[in-house]
Amino acid sequence: MFYRLCFVLFAALAAGSVSAQAPNPRPPAEAVEAFVEQTVAEHGVAAEYVRQTLDKARYQRSISVAMSRPAEAKPWKDYRPNFITDARIRAGRAFLAEHRDALAKVEADSGVPAALVTSIIGVETNWGGYTGKYRVLDALYTLAFFYPRSGDPERAQYEADRETFFRRELGNLFELARTEQVPIDTVTGSYAGAMGWGQFMPSSYLAYAVDGDGDGRRDLFDSVPDILASVANYFAAHGWQRGAPVVARAVREPGAPEWKPETWRRGTTFDDLASAFERDAAAGYRPAQPTGALPRATLVSLEAEQGMEYWYGFNNFFVITRYNHSPLYGMAVYQLAAAIDDGAGAALAAAGTAAP
Repeated sequence: MFYRLCFVLFAALAAGSVSAQAPNPRPPAEAVEAFVEQTVAEHGVAAEYVRQTLDKARYQRSISVAMSRPAEAKPWKDYRPNFITDARIRAGRAFLAEHRDALAKVEADSGVPAALVTSIIGVETNWGGYTGKYRVLDALYTLAFFYPRSGDPERAQYEADRETFFRRELGNLFELARTEQVPIDTVTGSYAGAMGWGQFMPSSYLAYAVDGDGDGRRDLFDSVPDILASVANYFAAHGWQRGAPVVARAVREPGAPEWKPETWRRGTTFDDLASAFERDAAAGYRPAQPTGALPRATLVSLEAEQGMEYWYGFNNFFVITRYNHSPLYGMAVYQLAAAIDDGAGAALAAAGTAAP
């Protein structure tokens, strides 16, 4: 906790220092030109158009600060109440009822449960009620050229990689403007540059968005059929298994190790997590209720109000975390989906235990 607090304070002070030096600091000219050359080569846009667009971009100090304090750093007992509420469950059921036919078609086509698609959109944007206040151009520009640095040598490579990631996403934004008519100067989204009801990053928009209404465009802002089909396609493309379980409650045996996977970040595979759990701690945990043979799993450890909770996380749970690489996020999405579904969908039933 002390390290995290120091990191947040350092990032905030560093961002404030940059902001104090100039209202709109500009990146080094050589970095800009390297980006222009790469974007022209990869996305077939004119160099002058890229330069003129970057000239309109604005550094946002608040984005640097927000990036330094993600919600997923909270314990489960503080994270869960942000997403699992009576009001959100009621709103999710209303959304599912309103779009039942479209969601049923998406589920039939993809195997991804309607309640899960509904839950993702609810968690991300409150069913389109809040899709973000930042210009996506500004968000990606800020993180592509001014990603916050902690000064910690152990984080230096990770922070450099993140800046490179956002620089690629900025390039992909130019591709979206060219191919999907996304208005690059005005489109708004999250502080990380995610956009639309499902909060797709530009690369995800390009790779996974679907034309669900058949109008020849992939519109994740105003077309509900496109939005629903695209969220389901994201999960299907990442390996969702039709009808397979998501989680099951687990019990820690006395003396068993308090096991947590080291990372759920991009590049991690389910096989990595399951193999590590089998090697290090599987014998120390058992299902909370008698059940048949379980699929391969990793362990999800959550700091709840009444102490630690343990869950087996199966392949489909891991797939949920490809949307946001956090087991807290994955559990919030799953539990909201299960509550919206109210036990009616077998595809969302936890293996060997009732849904929460």
